[in-house]
Amino acid sequence: MQILIRAGRELAGHQPLSELFQTIIGLATEAVAAKRGVLMTLDGGALAVRAAKGEAFCISTAVRDRVLEDKASLLVQDTQLDEAFRSRESILQQRVRSFMAVPLQTNERVIGLIYVDVPNLLPDFTRDDLNLLTVLANVAAVRIERERLAEVEQTERLLVRELEQAAEIQRGLLPAVPPGTTGLEVAGYNAPCRTVGGDYYDYICYSDGSTGLVVADVAGKGMAAALLMSCLQARVRLLEEEPGPLAEMANRLNRSMIACCPKNRFVTFFICRFSPETGQVIYCNAGHNAPLLVRASGRAEKLEVGGPILGILPGAGYRQGECKLAPRDTLVLYSDGVTEAAQPATEEEFGEKRLEELVRQHRQEQASMILDKIVQEIDSWTAGSPPADDVTLVVARRVG
Repeated sequence: MQILIRAGRELAGHQPLSELFQTIIGLATEAVAAKRGVLMTLDGGALAVRAAKGEAFCISTAVRDRVLEDKASLLVQDTQLDEAFRSRESILQQRVRSFMAVPLQTNERVIGLIYVDVPNLLPDFTRDDLNLLTVLANVAAVRIERERLAEVEQTERLLVRELEQAAEIQRGLLPAVPPGTTGLEVAGYNAPCRTVGGDYYDYICYSDGSTGLVVADVAGKGMAAALLMSCLQARVRLLEEEPGPLAEMANRLNRSMIACCPKNRFVTFFICRFSPETGQVIYCNAGHNAPLLVRASGRAEKLEVGGPILGILPGAGYRQGECKLAPRDTLVLYSDGVTEAAQPATEEEFGEKRLEELVRQHRQEQASMILDKIVQEIDSWTAGSPPADDVTLVVARRVG
């Protein structure tokens, strides 16, 4: 009884699992005067040694299997008199005279076992020893599960904190304000489906007064996609310091992404450059959703010229396209999270046609209002359910 009182006291406080395992096996061997003992827990379906006392030894697989399958304590007082174990190689080699094995279990779920034994010439274990060890194991199992849960919760808290910090950093990489381009209204929006995401948009202010708009989508979601997005953004920022043909930028980005992208990752990318003096738009589309150009008249066009997605084909070539943005024309850049947003009940997607009609209806409004309307319609379409993919939008409208 004294050992149980002591166990209750020593197991009550917080201990890291590694220390807790050592405390438990120490109490177990002392309680029944065992010379050797080991505590093992199930990890991915296999038993792993967590703490041991005494010389190195191995446990008979028959002992482990019986305890785990029967979920019951096992006592062999004299191995020489037990037909099931007296011929076991591990028993003979280690000269085990008497042993006990008890399950660590909580709510009928076995999480491991405690095994103790004594060699020849020492007193055998008794039924009272088995009862004592079983009670101790039950107390220990509850304590182990509680500590495991505490460690899992702590890990989750740290992960949430790290993700929140990563999200804050990622938000800081997106433009804080629209470019101050004469005659061009610009509004941007990004909403990752997880804490961080793989969508990206940016504005580039060139020294000649022209403005670049960028939208990209890294395949996948979450942290892995976010890391590749950051890599892409850094390369875009580096290349913009050496202005040149957009097709050449796409070629260089493709080579960079092939070098750093895993085989199952790729990037869709769109960049355009707007001249406020002439309204000319030069662009290159690398496998991205074709941006939607809605003219003041309501006629819609798509900006499709470019090449394949980035990060897959080493020998891919890219071309530039051109168009002109006249006053009151609206250009909408978007990721597939916009058009693939689905209704929960029917799984019908928002779609390109619905987006086109929505922009056409609101084409006389400011860029920020058009963007807000698209976001509102997507939210209504999905009934406010969490997005299944990252959502990114850039709306540019020429004024004057």
